[in-house]
Amino acid sequence: MDIQFIAGFGPIGPDPTQTYDFWSGTLGLEFEELAPDYHHARGLDGAKVFALWPLSQAAQATFGSAEWPSALPVPQAWIEFELASPEAVEDGAAELVEAGQRILVGPATEPWGQTTARLLSPEGLLVGLSYMPDFHRQD
Repeated sequence: MDIQFIAGFGPIGPDPTQTYDFWSGTLGLEFEELAPDYHHARGLDGAKVFALWPLSQAAQATFGSAEWPSALPVPQAWIEFELASPEAVEDGAAELVEAGQRILVGPATEPWGQTTARLLSPEGLLVGLSYMPDFHRQD
């Protein structure tokens, strides 16, 4: 098997309206409706990384503890959206707060230089806004 790229990724939500409102309205992704309540965002480029992230590490990166808080849904997956700069991560996090979202961590710069802010989607995905300098270096 020779896997070339991530062909698709997305949340499965119990409330189609809430799911659409978060991903389209709150985050501003553009979708086309292919069937009732079934939306595709075909204009996004693919992922730079596909990673298996242990819950203990996600909890440590988000809350500074290896234990996920029992008061929050345990995420079933993660997705990060790369932004143009650390300032864009700060601005994006501020926009999300203004839209009524709870930022779990950040914006903060990780020890390896990546700037991140994280929140949970209505479906329980750990959503990150990110700026990774290595992704923006020109050869």
